[in-house]
Amino acid sequence: MATCALVGAVDFNAEDFRTRYDAGEFDFVIAVDAGFAYLDEMGVEPDMAVGDFDSLGYVPKCRRVSRFPVKKDKSDMELAMEKAVSWGHDELVIYGALGARLDHTIANLQLFARFSEREVYVTAIGDTYAVRLLTGPDVFELPALEAGTVSVFAANDLVQGVIERGMEYSLDDEPLSNRTSRGLSNELTGEEATVAVEEGTLYIFYPLR
Repeated sequence: MATCALVGAVDFNAEDFRTRYDAGEFDFVIAVDAGFAYLDEMGVEPDMAVGDFDSLGYVPKCRRVSRFPVKKDKSDMELAMEKAVSWGHDELVIYGALGARLDHTIANLQLFARFSEREVYVTAIGDTYAVRLLTGPDVFELPALEAGTVSVFAANDLVQGVIERGMEYSLDDEPLSNRTSRGLSNELTGEEATVAVEEGTLYIFYPLR
């Protein structure tokens, strides 16, 4: 798999990014508008910068710059994700996309689901948690953690065959809809945990180590 990190403008988990970046986990890094400033402060030169750069306030100097007009029908994050996929990356690790304005967060979550349904592995990194998109049939495994909360929500009107194992509460081949709170706040118990889905797309919120 080819992994691309995208860095947006809000709530940047610099520690997590630095750890993965130094470990060589990213094949490509895209700065999304003002996300460029975070990387510049860290001394990391992205492979590409994408956006209208209204939030950044200037057009950055970068290996590749893809500039768009301010008035457009797609967000900078959507354009950056499209660029990442067009360059052959099938795993996206996204920073600076959760928090701040709720409308932006919802828009990003919708984008993550759409790209997951295009067979792209999408993980968004927050301050203390991450969100993994899972489109069925597929399985997501969590390492053994002594404590922490996992929430699983449907991205579709109806998701079929949801399974949760290794947590305080189990789900056994159940349906979930996006009109319920079921799936909120399951608890890790020190065992390896598993979330699976047969059909549809899930948002899996889980704690970072």
